[in-house]
Amino acid sequence: MPRRHESALLIALVAGTAALAAVVAFAGALLFSGPSRAKTAAAGPQGAGRAPAAPAHSAGHWLATWAAAPVQGQIDQGTDPALRTIRNVVHTSIGGDAARVTLSNLFGTHPLLIDQVTVNALPVTFRGAPSVTVAVGGQVVSDPVAVPVAPDADLTVALRTPTARGPVTFHPNSHQTSFIDDAQGTRRTTDWRYLTAVDVRARTAAGTLVAFGDSLTAGSGSTTDANSRWPDVLADRLHGRYAVVNQGIGGNRVLRDGTGPRALDRFERDVLNVTGAKTVVIALGINDIQNLPRETDPARITDALRTLTQRAHARGLRVAGATLMPSEGYRTWTPAQNAVRVQVNETIRAGGVFDEVLDFEGAVRDPSRPDRLLPAYDSGDHLHLNDAGYQRLGSLIDLNSLLHTRPLSDAL
Repeated sequence: MPRRHESALLIALVAGTAALAAVVAFAGALLFSGPSRAKTAAAGPQGAGRAPAAPAHSAGHWLATWAAAPVQGQIDQGTDPALRTIRNVVHTSIGGDAARVTLSNLFGTHPLLIDQVTVNALPVTFRGAPSVTVAVGGQVVSDPVAVPVAPDADLTVALRTPTARGPVTFHPNSHQTSFIDDAQGTRRTTDWRYLTAVDVRARTAAGTLVAFGDSLTAGSGSTTDANSRWPDVLADRLHGRYAVVNQGIGGNRVLRDGTGPRALDRFERDVLNVTGAKTVVIALGINDIQNLPRETDPARITDALRTLTQRAHARGLRVAGATLMPSEGYRTWTPAQNAVRVQVNETIRAGGVFDEVLDFEGAVRDPSRPDRLLPAYDSGDHLHLNDAGYQRLGSLIDLNSLLHTRPLSDAL
């Protein structure tokens, strides 16, 4: 128990006022645990070795500083999962004086035992225990741990899976280097495994913006470990005043499952349940048009995007939505697909789909050939952007509007 609580309890006992002692203990518990969340931690095996708790005197509120959407499950071929340690390296958007992590077994077919978790080498607990078992299809949130988290910095979340049999719930193509230590040594990976969120107790940040999209949000074409995706660029511009998390999945679609669950199904988990979410930027639809089976009715896409906006409004979030970028020259591009894309953009620009329109198309197209990307922004495949292109997208959001707009739940 923190020293100031011991003193308060002693005073209460001396005074013989049991009611006062109960009030003090209850207040301390609230400060320790932080705001409630929809996601709850499952109880793990009991044991010693508690992590230092988040300081009871710390001011602030919980916000997500980083997140990654779970995409699918995979079984590691040729590796022994016994005593395997996964070191997920993630990049923060805001800092804080304490952290908690979310671990997912969404695509697992067996209960997942994790017997050791650390954040920047400090031990993490789950309801006081150093280990936790995550149910099939479930997720857990750790106890708070008093670890200083810097903004705009790399953070290492390590976890050990002594008996994992897979499939591993993971996010591929992260454009960030992480590491796996096992009996065969250390190997590098660009997958994030089991880890889906890091929250921090922040003092000054106003809320969390969720970037919800496909590969053009996930950062395909950007430089690995450069943190040059457009949500990273936006976070840099905000200087810790607002958290930004990237829930982009390469190949993701609005209407159909493909790479990852379709946007209509993952929106609750990957946007509405993000800690502190107040704003969402939706940049989706191009994969519905260009991937088989192709969507030929633009109204079905815009109706689905409008549905996402309505669901966000019901939870008090404001919604910005992006126009679909050009891709003439990409290997699957056809004039018919492009006509659908143009119609989707016309409907978005006309209003009534999103609260605010971000004209991604207008920002990166070649003025002389508007169905193509400007060469200076093209990663080389005529669909995905390079670092300069993502820098351009990250510059489009009006920071004053973001920082001074109240969430809908406050405005109503």
